[in-house]
Amino acid sequence: MSSITFPDGFLWGGATAANQLEGAYDEGGKGLSVQDVMPRGIVGARTAEPTPDNLKLVGIDFYHRYAEDIALFAKMGFTTFRFSIAWSRIFPQGDETEPNEEGLAFYDRVLDELEKHGIEPLVTISHYETPLHLAETYDGWTDRRLIGFYENYARTLFERYGARVKYWLTFNEINSLLHAPFMSGSINTPKEQLSEQQLYQAMHHELVASARATRIAREVAPNAQVGCMVLSMPVYPLSPSPADALEVMAFDHSNLVYGDVHTRGVYPGYFLRTLSEKGIELDITDEDRDDLTNTVDFVSFSYYMSVAATADPAKKATGEGNIMGGVPNPTLEASEWGWQIDPIGLRLVLNQFWDRWQKPLFIVENGLGAKDQLVEVDGVKTVIDDYRIAYLNDHLVQVGEAIADGVEVMGYTPWGCIDLVSASTAQLSKRYGFIYVDRNDDGSGTLERFEKKSFGWYAEVIRTNGAALTR
Repeated sequence: MSSITFPDGFLWGGATAANQLEGAYDEGGKGLSVQDVMPRGIVGARTAEPTPDNLKLVGIDFYHRYAEDIALFAKMGFTTFRFSIAWSRIFPQGDETEPNEEGLAFYDRVLDELEKHGIEPLVTISHYETPLHLAETYDGWTDRRLIGFYENYARTLFERYGARVKYWLTFNEINSLLHAPFMSGSINTPKEQLSEQQLYQAMHHELVASARATRIAREVAPNAQVGCMVLSMPVYPLSPSPADALEVMAFDHSNLVYGDVHTRGVYPGYFLRTLSEKGIELDITDEDRDDLTNTVDFVSFSYYMSVAATADPAKKATGEGNIMGGVPNPTLEASEWGWQIDPIGLRLVLNQFWDRWQKPLFIVENGLGAKDQLVEVDGVKTVIDDYRIAYLNDHLVQVGEAIADGVEVMGYTPWGCIDLVSASTAQLSKRYGFIYVDRNDDGSGTLERFEKKSFGWYAEVIRTNGAALTR
């Protein structure tokens, strides 16, 4: 059996989001984002109070501890670090014309630390943290005016950081908007009151904004590369029935359309048919069509699980914790949160995306959420997370197999490389990191950092460029 090899220059690191680690929700001129009032806050609230159970307002205090955390990433050997810029730190309301200098200066300091350690930044422009004002005043991305606000924001970032940041992502998991309209699309109208027309129009606005950002980057920061970011969800037929195979195709199409537009610059025929059959006519201008031709340089994606699909109404059920739908696969085990564990699915999706789009691929989220227990070993506090090591090892072996298949993979940044506050539940008990953060769901804890067992394991994987992985 051949050894697992990764290409020279493969980018190893980890991934985070501003709203889940920074804290300092009211410092440095920052405005409120949609995350500051969810999930335990009230949608549409004008203020957020730093109550013990609203963990996102403090996060893990990266805003004040970024130098310490980046030093830990460097100790692991990171060559890249994915983080997001909080839109409401740069434009507190989102619709201002001039940016907040204090917010810009914070990310200058973060970049300084990354450069000091030789870590390449991978920056997400919008990661589920749209300014709350845009949700309340414009109903988020249902309003075409958000394209211009985002364009101003993106241009500001490219002009300020374009010489320092090579890799950019426009929207996090852009294909989640239909399923989580407030978190993903800052749409303030309750989900049950939204029409499909509104949701698809919001999707179109985000796609146009993403394409405009790509165009601006090429004008302002010609050495930068811009990628889209999609939530990947490989799907299997629950049975050999052709009807189940058609269900798989339909499920795939509902996710692949976002990557198709980002890489091809036009809406595919199957999507136009879907709109027609739903009686939806999108407001698409000639300028929009021209904008969409600004296709991305690479495709990045998250991968956590796969699903199955069936045409049999009696067998349809939504997997626990899976906002994208689908049917649980009886051949797979699941995590504590009901997410089915499928390393081979990562190889399959890498091949599917490469064959379909012929763009370099970047795995920017993957990982296992678990209830870690801090223990003491030889006087040192740590977490014996062999379950996480096994999960990541098995997934990385499949990445190596995809590379051997001929897929061009740029890098791998597992999610929550340091424990973060959950975006969807605001818990800290669902931990992904190589670094344990002493903070609990009730807000107690010292915020002290401790290296888990997986910290040393991942450091060795990086040091050997994947040779330390075991089949």
